[in-house]
Amino acid sequence: MLNELLVFGVIVAAMGMFLWGRFRYDLVALMALLALVLLGITPADEAFVGFGHPAVITVAAILVVSRGLFNSGVVDMLAKTMKWAGENPTAQVISLTLLVAVCSGFMNNVGALALLMPVAVRMARSAGRSPSFLLMPLAFGSLLGGLTTLIGSPPNIIVATYRTEVVGEPFRMFDFTPVGVGVMLVGVAFIGLVGWRLIPKRSGQSSRDELFQINDYTAELLVDADSKIVGKRVRDIGQLVEAEVVVAAIVRGESRLPAPSPFETIRDGDIIVVEADHDGIKELADAAGLKLENDRQNEDNKEVESEKQRKNAGDEDKKKKKKKIEKGDRLRSDDVSLVECVVNADAPIAGRTAMQINARWRFGANLLAIARQGSRVKGRLRDTRIRAGDVLLFQIPTANVGDTMRALGCLPLAERDIGLGRQKRIAIALTIFLSALALVATGTLPVQIGFVLAAGLMAITGLVSLRDAYDSVEWPVIVLLGAMIPVGAALKSTGGAERIADGLMAASGSLPAIGALVALIVVTLLLSDVVNNAAAAVLMSPVAVAMAHGLETSVDPFLMGVVIGASSAFLTPIGHQSNTLVLGPGGYRFGDYWRMGLPLTVVYVAVAAPLIMVVWPM
Repeated sequence: MLNELLVFGVIVAAMGMFLWGRFRYDLVALMALLALVLLGITPADEAFVGFGHPAVITVAAILVVSRGLFNSGVVDMLAKTMKWAGENPTAQVISLTLLVAVCSGFMNNVGALALLMPVAVRMARSAGRSPSFLLMPLAFGSLLGGLTTLIGSPPNIIVATYRTEVVGEPFRMFDFTPVGVGVMLVGVAFIGLVGWRLIPKRSGQSSRDELFQINDYTAELLVDADSKIVGKRVRDIGQLVEAEVVVAAIVRGESRLPAPSPFETIRDGDIIVVEADHDGIKELADAAGLKLENDRQNEDNKEVESEKQRKNAGDEDKKKKKKKIEKGDRLRSDDVSLVECVVNADAPIAGRTAMQINARWRFGANLLAIARQGSRVKGRLRDTRIRAGDVLLFQIPTANVGDTMRALGCLPLAERDIGLGRQKRIAIALTIFLSALALVATGTLPVQIGFVLAAGLMAITGLVSLRDAYDSVEWPVIVLLGAMIPVGAALKSTGGAERIADGLMAASGSLPAIGALVALIVVTLLLSDVVNNAAAAVLMSPVAVAMAHGLETSVDPFLMGVVIGASSAFLTPIGHQSNTLVLGPGGYRFGDYWRMGLPLTVVYVAVAAPLIMVVWPM
């Protein structure tokens, strides 16, 4: 009894820490595991057996295979078919949600979402709408698609391997398909016909310029011979004023230097393009003796008018050639790009300020702006803590964009082009993937062996580099799984799982067995809305088996109920990484999710429970 109470105490404390969000979930899971070891509940020599569990190995392998499919351009090719949807919002929602659901059945949910988010943003903006009506359906679609196959999401793999401990064999590749596809199709239909209309309309993101108000924060300052910054380096300019000022470009004669080096020397006649608020621009102009280029242009225009009265058309043409380069073009070039990106849930920069990131020195990148919940964050960037889901505007050397985004943990909101030779890469990727799928589906190889083999072949054929392979593995998820599996085992061994099962069966009262199944699904889905879905699956799988034993029925429908519940984090932006990723680009608020998520959850459970009873009878 004491051990049971201690396990409950540790799990409740871990749940509270997950919900608080002060510490990352992998650290919380690891501390929960160590607490059980120190309390003498989990033997020390069994503390880390979870890291060798087939479910953990399989999840890691699937993530590498997903990166290979990502790199090959398979989904890029499919995304090109989205043109048929035109600008009709219902057609756009249905087509994108269905496509991401199909892709999520065979690759990582977040990876499928990452590939299609730029497509959704482009479609919305080309139609003059905010992306908010597309991005939440896209995120929910990625969760629905994860239900359809064994490799669709980590909870499926966890539950499948847990079944081995109970009945001696796991669920197979397409055992999830009859229920998963039925629920997915109904869910997509609801989202496309009704759900997206329930999302609060969030404005201000129909274009990047509107979102970040670039022109309102960018000014061109003329450096003349009397200026105090002539001969100084770019890095010295910020020391002249208290305000935060970013030198985004230097225009020198007919040339321009976007994102100039901090050691670039300012010369007489330069035009420096600075990014700051209105007061900061004025403070710098006064302190350095600079003239606003717009003011100079007004003077030039007056001179041009007087010259027109004295000179011929040829002289006027010469004057026109002196007109300035467009402001927006001065921030980019063939060598420097403006990159709009969203901060991933596990990004290393989340919780840090621009000063702590130090992107200028590490990557030669300027952080120009941060947008949160659909509007630009005002105030000093150097003191603003970046959050998961924020949208950032960077000025980055073009050649470094990919490496910089990976290092920062950000997802660019721009479509990638399908390059030459991509068709050959697609063929290789599909051959490897489909072969692994066939070997696992027929039972020739266990799932962990089949997909580790596929990951290795993708590395050998160059679809993923070794660096890509290691970078693609979500190590926080791996640590979470490795730590939580022994915690779930402790819940079972101490009798805690049976006690929770008894409580759920008592709550369902005199209802038929489907009532207990619904209760299990609801508790699991509520848990998955506040903690990682993999953790929810680990904790609820033993409870599902205990309920089945208590009712003297098959364990399969109850294990399927855990899969359904763990993959339905529709109520909050923190329940799944997919929800967090669309938070910033969609301009959503925390409470926006339940508006579509709650009715979707009701429809989801109402369809799933009877389907489970039909496909997996008790």
